[in-house]
Amino acid sequence: MPGGDEIIPVVNQVQKQFDLVVATQDWHPQNHMSFASNHAGKKPFEETEVAGMQQTLWPDHCVQNSEGAEFHPELKMQKVEAIFRKGMDTEIDSYSGFYDNGHKKSTGLAGYLREKGATDLYFCGLAADVCVYFSIKDALKEGFSAALIEDATRALDDDKFAEMKKELEELGMKVTNSSKLTQ
Repeated sequence: MPGGDEIIPVVNQVQKQFDLVVATQDWHPQNHMSFASNHAGKKPFEETEVAGMQQTLWPDHCVQNSEGAEFHPELKMQKVEAIFRKGMDTEIDSYSGFYDNGHKKSTGLAGYLREKGATDLYFCGLAADVCVYFSIKDALKEGFSAALIEDATRALDDDKFAEMKKELEELGMKVTNSSKLTQ
């Protein structure tokens, strides 16, 4: 994603402020239904219906065991205690770090966080208007406090994300930035 690598130094810096750091990772099989390449005549970013659900078709990304599925080489992973993989089922997409898009299967993230005693969650990463948005929404539904580290994320569509951010704030999300966390 253009400019996505600009958040890496910020993410590396803010990790130091937290006792528990976890990551989510798209881990798609090559034949994942969300890939436009798996739908004849369809192009990336077109909308379609798959299994009764609205689906954005994406460029192939984060294919299991490929370079594109790896974390950015400059991202410091030493503090990451657990990685929750998502999007592995070929038949359903998974934007949230907590559930697939149909809320049929949990990743186990909520239970892990509860077991670790986490109550206040801070979110960063890519993309703000897809995975970050849906993860925050599910965190709030699960009863966690959620905050967006605004300078540690980027959206595919800034205008769309501005509306999404308003929605999340109405649901209780707080907005902060890295300078407030590292004071």
